[in-house]
Amino acid sequence: MPGVTIGKVSDRTFLMHLGGKIEMRAKHPIVNRDDLSMIYTPGVARVCLAIARNPEDARRLTSKRNSIAVVTDGSAVLGLGNIGPAAALPVMEGKAALFKRFGDIDAWPLCLDTQNVEEIIAVVKAVAPGFAGINLEDISAPRCFTAPPSS
Repeated sequence: MPGVTIGKVSDRTFLMHLGGKIEMRAKHPIVNRDDLSMIYTPGVARVCLAIARNPEDARRLTSKRNSIAVVTDGSAVLGLGNIGPAAALPVMEGKAALFKRFGDIDAWPLCLDTQNVEEIIAVVKAVAPGFAGINLEDISAPRCFTAPPSS
């Protein structure tokens, strides 16, 4: 139509992605100061000290036992190729949603702004204590098969 400029077009798929597809929610309500003092401070200190004494308790006393890091560098996303970490985020959110829906597992996308194998390995090793598992996703070959350097 003459004189009409289309600024943006949206459809059901784009609308479903607005604001992302995943979120974090607290399992226990924080209604009053007593709740706050047990969930955060000062009560949480007792739990921290228990885990410091026995690190295996982290699986029992935190979300670690039910959480996965979905890690990508954006180098082999779907059939789209090397589209980078920001453009890979919708796919990683989708994978996290699948973990939740079909396994009731909380998964978190970690889109790394590096395609250096040693840096990816270092990041994964550094974040590993907070997760029960690491899912490497859409990292191009042969880098996705590269073993960490021997120490």
